[in-house]
Amino acid sequence: MPNDVPFIIDAVAHPYNFREDNYGDSPFAQAGAASTAELAWALVASAPDPSYTLPRSAYLSDWSVEDTAAMLFKESLTDVSVCHHLPIYAYKDGLVSMEKTAEAVEKYPNRFIGAYAGIDPLHGKDALRSLERQLDMYGGRTIGVKMYPTSWSNDTVRNWRMDDQELTFPILEKAAENGIKVTAVHKAIPIGPVPGQEYAPDDVAGAATHFPDMNFEIVHGGISHVEETAWLLGRYPNVWINLEIWNIVLLRRPRVFAKMFLDLLSVAGEYALDRIFWGTGTILHHPRPTIEAFLDFEFPQDLLDQAGMLGPIPQLTMEHKKKILADNYARMHGLDVETLKKNVGTDQWTRDGGDLPDPYSTTSKWEEIRQAQTVGAGAATTPPGA
Repeated sequence: MPNDVPFIIDAVAHPYNFREDNYGDSPFAQAGAASTAELAWALVASAPDPSYTLPRSAYLSDWSVEDTAAMLFKESLTDVSVCHHLPIYAYKDGLVSMEKTAEAVEKYPNRFIGAYAGIDPLHGKDALRSLERQLDMYGGRTIGVKMYPTSWSNDTVRNWRMDDQELTFPILEKAAENGIKVTAVHKAIPIGPVPGQEYAPDDVAGAATHFPDMNFEIVHGGISHVEETAWLLGRYPNVWINLEIWNIVLLRRPRVFAKMFLDLLSVAGEYALDRIFWGTGTILHHPRPTIEAFLDFEFPQDLLDQAGMLGPIPQLTMEHKKKILADNYARMHGLDVETLKKNVGTDQWTRDGGDLPDPYSTTSKWEEIRQAQTVGAGAATTPPGA
């Protein structure tokens, strides 16, 4: 375990239900659910470190809140996280159900420090009713709204825009009325075989202009459309970036990560580092190796020398990393990091300062995963023709 580990807030946790019986009924939903599952599996298959290899059957399953918590708080250096209900209604329950989200904040309130209400704006008045329901279900722990550019409903698949004053603004108004100051929107990565134009972030500008007191969290921001995203960071003090999936790029392609990250900082420079924060999307990927990769990361000097549009960009320091790993997210939500530290206290997830448990070993899926790893290791060491 690294020394002097900073406090870590994971901005997004996902106890997914990838089971095929959770796919929606329409052909569009079936295709969307299947492609979403395949995309997620592609991000974890053939892990660089064999100890993080897990069988497809274990991954594409129904993950519990308990297993998600174990991976975050027992098997990695994560201290607290936020659970999101997902409105990806290509899945019957949205992929992460409201019930699981409520369970997370009720069962582990000092670890899951809040919940995001998942909303599909194309559900019209039902979207507002869903927000009200989730506010009730999460017991006042709702600290954000989460939306996706694509909607699967009424046997169709359609996209929508954040700057739609008739469709989206009523949701933002309702959220603000209930004290919610953060709206997260998935961008950059299209969810399966759907039109991709609304995954560009340009429509965030209209919402950020009309709701200056609302913070807009662009999830995966800059994975694609990096130049547009960099200009949003330079122009809007209420636009923030969630690094979910960036963390996987870092683990697998650190130099590519460095180039992309420097491009994201190109307009606002070091100031942008005050509005970028950590997220892993666990169980999307095991959090531990990506955290450790980030703690060790430095920009290659040759890339750093060429970076920055209006001035140089500094090397990442531990102070920058502390901001990204906790301080920025806490500031966006008005949370106090010292209070979060005290609230964690001593619980079943408390680490004793020794080595972390093996990946997945504290989850209910460990026996299946261990057996698959053993078989895989045996196959890898069996001589040809044996």
